[in-house]
Amino acid sequence: MENQKEVQRLVQLDANVAGPLFMLSAALLFTLLNLLIKLLGPEYTIWHIGFYRFLGGMIVLLAIFGRHSNLYKGNNIRLLIIRGCTGSVAFICIITAIRLLPVSTALVIFYSFPAFAAIFSFLLYGERIGKLEIACITVVVIGVGVLFDFQLTGGLFGQTMALVGGAFAGLTVTLIKTLRKKNGPVIIYLYFCTMGTFVTFPKFVMHPILPSTPIEWVMILGIILASVMAQLLMNQGFFYCSGWEGGVFMSSEVIFTAIVGIFFLGDPATWRFWTGGLMIFGSVVALNRLKASGEKVSNLKA
Repeated sequence: MENQKEVQRLVQLDANVAGPLFMLSAALLFTLLNLLIKLLGPEYTIWHIGFYRFLGGMIVLLAIFGRHSNLYKGNNIRLLIIRGCTGSVAFICIITAIRLLPVSTALVIFYSFPAFAAIFSFLLYGERIGKLEIACITVVVIGVGVLFDFQLTGGLFGQTMALVGGAFAGLTVTLIKTLRKKNGPVIIYLYFCTMGTFVTFPKFVMHPILPSTPIEWVMILGIILASVMAQLLMNQGFFYCSGWEGGVFMSSEVIFTAIVGIFFLGDPATWRFWTGGLMIFGSVVALNRLKASGEKVSNLKA
């Protein structure tokens, strides 16, 4: 009996560590992706960036994992396609918002997606969250606003696109949690890349742009590889946490983005960075501890 309890404790500990670890690793890679997209020339529109990201990701996955099996043979194909479409819409919306609004405004609105994930989890699966978890989500949103000196500026269309992007991102991470039960992270991302390729191809082919310098080729390849690794880590992370929980962990991306700005782009480390960063980081730690405590109580009752 003692040995069995010890094994259960170790397995639970691994799950509590694995979820945040996968999500934080994904957030770090998404930060690299954001930096590469920012440094890429302005002639590359959202449709060019999206097409290269999605088509490149599809080719990489099929080349590495699809040599001996049919990767499109997943469980619940309809939901995989829907998740691919919702993720593509979220990506297009947030990049469009960034082009129309100050980056800080777009990101603060977009990072409301953990709240949308909680709403969709309740509407689709009846999953309820407690007051303390709601407080964590609220503090994360406020922390992002403090870090980026949030001001509701820019046009209404750009603000709407950021909010729609956040809503679709919340729906997407909720669906990933369901799909992850019977599908591996590779299949989930492959369908995302496939649907994204279909969505961006018409606009890309109307005005195609090919990389013309070695630097551009390196940056395009970096966007593809960073996207693949980040998405696979994130999809795997949803095996250990729900959609809204993963969204809170992923909010650490804004801290990494601010750090990159400070160390590589010359941005000042103001009180906003320290205050907002601590609010986000504290919420992530608190949520992880609440989750661990809740599961410990459930195990004791069982």
